Amino acid sequence: MQAGLSILIPVYNRAVAPLVVSLLAQAADWPGPVEVVLLDDKSAEEHQLQNRPLAHLPAVRYAELPANVGRAAIRNQLAARARHAWLLLLDNDSLLPDAQFLARYAQAQAAASEEVALFVGGTTYEPTPPADPALYLRWHYGRAREMRPAALRQAQPTSQLTLNNALLKSELLRRFSLDERLSGYGHEDTRLGLELARAGVAVRHLDNPVLHDGLEPAVIFLEKSQQAVRNLAQVLRTDGLGAATRLVRAARQLGQLGLRVPARAALAALAPALRHHLLTAARPSLRVLDALKLLWLLQEPGWPLS
Repeated sequence: MQAGLSILIPVYNRAVAPLVVSLLAQAADWPGPVEVVLLDDKSAEEHQLQNRPLAHLPAVRYAELPANVGRAAIRNQLAARARHAWLLLLDNDSLLPDAQFLARYAQAQAAASEEVALFVGGTTYEPTPPADPALYLRWHYGRAREMRPAALRQAQPTSQLTLNNALLKSELLRRFSLDERLSGYGHEDTRLGLELARAGVAVRHLDNPVLHDGLEPAVIFLEKSQQAVRNLAQVLRTDGLGAATRLVRAARQLGQLGLRVPARAALAALAPALRHHLLTAARPSLRVLDALKLLWLLQEPGWPLS
């Protein structure tokens, strides 16, 4: 395997030329060969037509899957196709913040000790809210919950690990492949974080964020959030209470107090009003979203509360 960088981007219903072109413009900042590997997860034909010409660019490989396989499986397939020793995982709705993005990763990798196998750059969001009110909830959530500085993330380096904008040794993802039993959206990186923590893998968080450019309408964001809670419950069924997120801690506390059933009933009665608030309020509350997610988790069977 050559010493170099494989940039792996799963593609789904999005034109990725702006991201790919900006990455290629910075390829010289990495001390070795660079490739961009694009794998389309059965996008609509209109998006495939937009992205197919990228295959003709130097150092770009583009392929399409015959059926949608999901977030975990497509990253595993991308890793298997990579030719280089380092992988940079990016979501297709990312944009680079400036012209020094790859240079900062190269500097961090060169300065780190040998045992650091994973660098996480983080995510940022536009400072002003979107003009479309339907997108406000996703933007607000991203700014409040996902846009965290490296020092804060480093305090719990493998907890709620995010694989968008992660630089890692290729052998790491081959050793700890993503759990393809987690379907749909969310928490395949949480599962990986638990495995890395148990194995003592060193993780370094950096302030090198990508700009999230894929805000979904609130109704779609709620659907994805519920999918993520289902996946979290699957992680809990597999790994017990290792995934100690704030949501899990709240559910566990209710279970320890013997309040799981009454809390679930009360939240179920409130659910229509909670959902209405999140879909219609000009400034929806994330605490309301937390309550709805708690209901979804309490409704999931078969995972331990203590």
